[in-house]
Amino acid sequence: MSDVALLVIDVQESFRHRPFWTEADIPRFVERQQALIDGTVARGIPVLQVLHLAETGPFSLESGHVRTLAPIVIAPAAVFHKRRHSALVDSGLAGWLTQHGIRRLMVSGIRTEQCCETTTRHASDSGWQVDFVTEATLTFAMTHPDGRRFEADDIKARTELVLTDRFARIATVEQALAGRTLAAAA
Repeated sequence: MSDVALLVIDVQESFRHRPFWTEADIPRFVERQQALIDGTVARGIPVLQVLHLAETGPFSLESGHVRTLAPIVIAPAAVFHKRRHSALVDSGLAGWLTQHGIRRLMVSGIRTEQCCETTTRHASDSGWQVDFVTEATLTFAMTHPDGRRFEADDIKARTELVLTDRFARIATVEQALAGRTLAAAA
């Protein structure tokens, strides 16, 4: 059994119903996310799906939107539901990882700087090695309270900056699947 697992965090239809949603980066994200899922399955690495839940709105079970974002195809080894930013809080995920001897996580999903980054920090602080697969994450432009606009690529670059060599190794899909990272490939 592999000591590595792929986390697919919040890749769910709920986001299509948020006011910031845009299709701009979806084709690239879907292609990279699917390549990562397919690559892990081919290598016998467990794929773990994490879905975010809320009491009301598009993240509530009643909305019908808490399901895999189309057209992603995933047959996870396990599915976890969370109500916090970190997928490791009160979801059962941490126990599953420990029980299955997982030592390294590949993190992917939506949103880069929120649930993916928070889970990465939490996992690192809890002793897991983490490969943050930025190209298999998705986020959206944001406006700072002072009026400055940060594009999705700006936010992704900032996330890589603060995670690199502190909480995670930044990896492309291919590097994560090979167990290598940007630093190791240089």
